[in-house]
Amino acid sequence: MAGPAVLLGYAVAGIVAFLIMRQLGEMVVEEPVSGSFAHFAYKYWGPFAGFLSGWNYWVMFVLVGMAELTAAGIYMQYWLPDVPTWVWAAAFFIIINAVNLVNVRLYGEAEFWFALIKVLAIIGMIAFGLWMLFGGHGGSKAGFDNLWKHGGFLATGWHGLILSLAVIMFSFGGLELIGITAAEAQNPEKEHSKSGQSGGLSYPAVLYRFAGGAAGALPVDGDQIRQQPVCDDFP
Repeated sequence: MAGPAVLLGYAVAGIVAFLIMRQLGEMVVEEPVSGSFAHFAYKYWGPFAGFLSGWNYWVMFVLVGMAELTAAGIYMQYWLPDVPTWVWAAAFFIIINAVNLVNVRLYGEAEFWFALIKVLAIIGMIAFGLWMLFGGHGGSKAGFDNLWKHGGFLATGWHGLILSLAVIMFSFGGLELIGITAAEAQNPEKEHSKSGQSGGLSYPAVLYRFAGGAAGALPVDGDQIRQQPVCDDFP
C-alpha cells in the first residue's frame, strides 16, 4: 500500500505514540486512576468527552477482539483446512474467557507467557529479515535497494502513505494500557514514569526495524506482496 515509504509512516506514528505516552505518563503519575485517559477527558474536557472516550475504547476492543479471533481461525486453517474458521474462533473465545475468569496469579502468568511468545516472534522475524538481507539467502530480490528501485521511495505516492497510516497506527494499539494499570501499581510514580518512557521508545523502535526488514526483503511490485490478503482490502 505504501511501499518503502512505510518506513516514513512508522516514523511518524512512532513519534506520535512517543509524545502521547510521555503526556499520559505524566498525567497518571500525578493522578493514578483506573479510568486513565477517559477519566482525564471527563475531568478536563467535560462529561461528553469522557463518555465518548470510554465507550469508543470499549467498542474498539470488541471489534479488535473479534478481528483477532477471526485471524486466529484463518491461521489455524493453514494446518487444518477442513475445520471451519468459526470453530477455531469460538474455541479461542472460550479459552480467552476462561483465562480471564481464573485467579489473578494464573491470569498474570498466562499474560507473561503470551507476551514472551509475541516478543520472541518479533525478534525472530527481525533476525530472519536481517539474515536474508545480509546473508545472501534471500535471492536477487532481497536487498536495501528495494527501498528505491521499484518506483522510488514513494512508489504509491502520498496517497498510499496516508492510507497506510490507519494500518500502521493499529499496530501501536495497547500502549495506552500502561495508563489503565496506574491505579493498581504499588509505586506509580516510579513504575509508570519508567514504563511510559521505555514503552514509548522501544515499541516504535521494534516495529520500525520490522518494517525496514520487510521493505528491504520484498520489492513493492513483487508477487509476494500482491498475494497478501491485505492487498485485497487496500488495492
